[in-house]
Amino acid sequence: MNEQKIIHYNRIADAITYIKQNFKDQPNLDEIAENVHVSPFHFQRLFTEWVGVSPKKFLQYTSVEYAKQILKNQQVTLFDVAYQTGLSGTGRLHDLFVKIEGMTPGEYKNGGENLVINYSYAESPFGKILVASTSKGICHMAFADNRDAFEELQKRFPKASFIQIVDRCQQDALFIFTRDWKELKQIKLHLKGTDFQLKVWETLLKIPKGGLTTYGAIANHIGNPKASRAVGTAIGNNPIAFLIPCHRVIQSTGDLGQYHWGSTRKTAIIGWEAVKMDS
Repeated sequence: MNEQKIIHYNRIADAITYIKQNFKDQPNLDEIAENVHVSPFHFQRLFTEWVGVSPKKFLQYTSVEYAKQILKNQQVTLFDVAYQTGLSGTGRLHDLFVKIEGMTPGEYKNGGENLVINYSYAESPFGKILVASTSKGICHMAFADNRDAFEELQKRFPKASFIQIVDRCQQDALFIFTRDWKELKQIKLHLKGTDFQLKVWETLLKIPKGGLTTYGAIANHIGNPKASRAVGTAIGNNPIAFLIPCHRVIQSTGDLGQYHWGSTRKTAIIGWEAVKMDS
């Protein structure tokens, strides 16, 4: 790392520390930039390149993470959470949670309470698979041979009600393994994640069947060319196997790289898709 990069790294590290220590005051861009002795314009660009998100977005993530910790106390009110997080009111807290977590503060506090999730197991060309759905669409899909996929589903929705039953939404999703892709109905997804994760997952859906791309290309597509590592983390947190095709992302060297459900399975899926496209 050359001297200039070291200077940039130290400034970003200082900025992150400042934000984490002062997020309750909700500092603006000018205040943070002034603290690390950089112009706001230059700081905005530098921070985004190094961290993968803007200073404002990082402040929002920090605020929400703190609010989530407070919400674990079932006695606390949403007004208390907003006040302790430094937000102007419950409306601001609500907007942040919906944008970043894909749910309201109340829904997060309840852990999915009153949400009914249907789930079932099925066989696929790549092993046993668990698929789960809500009234909004597919919310979870995971290969279930060497891991407790249902336990993983429960952790994502700890207070939801689960019914082991096959529904039409699940059947339509599983047809992707057995039917001509041109004849498939549109499959709706019920996703929750950060704004960055949702942006990455949406980009994955645009990778053509049988095609491959790289982490760097995904980062470029979402407008954060320096965020390859953050893209990799978001891809690793993909809750819906195959339908959100994270298996189509490989390393820039040509190496297939890791896969949440096993690198051998990733190789098999890529080969299977290539054969289907050729035929």
